[in-house]
Amino acid sequence: MKVLMIGAHQDDNEFRCGGLAHKLVRLGHEVRFLSMCNGCGGHHIMTPEETVKRRAGESAAVAELLGIKYDVWDIDDCTLVADLETRRKLIRYIREFSPDLVISHRQNDYHADHRAVGILVQDASYMLTVPHECPDVPAMRRMPVIMYNEDAFKNPEFQADLVFDMDSEIDTKLRIAHTNISQVYEWLPYTNEQEVPENEQERFEWLKGMEITESTTDEEIMAASRGYSVRFAKTAARFRKELIRRYGEERGAKIRYAEAFELCEYGRKLDGEVKQVLMAI
Repeated sequence: MKVLMIGAHQDDNEFRCGGLAHKLVRLGHEVRFLSMCNGCGGHHIMTPEETVKRRAGESAAVAELLGIKYDVWDIDDCTLVADLETRRKLIRYIREFSPDLVISHRQNDYHADHRAVGILVQDASYMLTVPHECPDVPAMRRMPVIMYNEDAFKNPEFQADLVFDMDSEIDTKLRIAHTNISQVYEWLPYTNEQEVPENEQERFEWLKGMEITESTTDEEIMAASRGYSVRFAKTAARFRKELIRRYGEERGAKIRYAEAFELCEYGRKLDGEVKQVLMAI
């Protein structure tokens, strides 16, 4: 199976579906990340050119860690728009890879780049199968299954159609975050006015935040304010009922970390191999 995860920036795929990507790769499936923006805006000290180079190196390290191919388009941060030229670029890109499953942003989001990606994926979806649209690249015979990754926006609210146990992937998810040094230890702390320890071990403990144990309640997790352990645990706490429905009471109640996705009505119905693979995870 081929899986394409499309984010606006070089952390969107990593943090929202990096665990699922790693699980799929270990099962023998082919996973590709696409960041539609180049990362130029994500720093407060480095120049845009320096930031692009730095982020590219971090993305290459993530690709090696996960065993995936990682493409980054040369579109500046905060300039991505859902125009015809970019839509056709995306149609050609998706067709050339021919994925069975595409995961991306919803269209309602705080960031204009995220919204643009969601609209571009939506606008490209049906056109993937239209031969006279972008005829230089053969049309796909079937649309891929399309899913949205999790967000917290309310209008409309995210619906967790598929929730996956990520307890076995938490170390990998934290290593992914730790690899994105310019984002996790520099840019985001600057925007949130946070002080980051200089010592390597202390810095990693700061990144994790609160220690999540079997006795940590969902209420404590949801009340916590920072840390990537907390961030990844909040998905499990938020969708506890869905986890119990998926994995049963005994297992579902104990899951600490999760990733959640909403099925997109613009893609193919979840069926066949895609359904079999996802439901077995």
